[in-house]
Amino acid sequence: MARRYDTNDATDRATGLREAASAVRRGELVVLPTDTVYGIGADAFSSEAVADLLAAKGRGRNMPTPVLIGSPNTLHGLVTNFSELAWELVDAFWPGALTLVAKHQPSLQWDLGDTRGTVAVRMPLHPVAIELLTEVGPMAVSSANLTGHPAPENCDAAQDMLGDSVSVYLDGGPTPGNVPSSIVDVSRDVPVLLRAGAISADELRKVVPDLEVAN
Repeated sequence: MARRYDTNDATDRATGLREAASAVRRGELVVLPTDTVYGIGADAFSSEAVADLLAAKGRGRNMPTPVLIGSPNTLHGLVTNFSELAWELVDAFWPGALTLVAKHQPSLQWDLGDTRGTVAVRMPLHPVAIELLTEVGPMAVSSANLTGHPAPENCDAAQDMLGDSVSVYLDGGPTPGNVPSSIVDVSRDVPVLLRAGAISADELRKVVPDLEVAN
């Protein structure tokens, strides 16, 4: 039976975060609020947990799961060949609605799907998410919806779709909006905007003037 906690209540929040952290360490799934939409998350380094996450969403390995982190410093252990331009994007837009696709460290023992040597990584601007990520480390997190359904802006919508496939739901109330993060590929010599989202190409070009936009 899934457990749900109201993170706007101090006591419930403390209990919920503790239970969510324990669930992640056991290889179970949790739902958490972010600054874009609700996400379903698992330990990024548990291949079984990530496989369960993809199964809960009805999603294939051809759509690998992004990773959320609680601090930019965590990048040092996850990515390689991270350019100065990439760090400038981090400094300008993290925490926030910018996902960066970078080459991951070849030594990492994880399986996020068919990533082809890259990882999509983001630091969300949400205190509940940051607190959980700080406690458990990098998490594989995707929008908390069944594939083909709208991404949920509240915990009810997420729970209606995912039910008992998730162990712990952290209810932070409605999210600020349903606009997804912008995705920029920084694994190449010139950064490329793969998906326009909450941060526009014009805003990104204030930091990276040579930004290209994928067709």
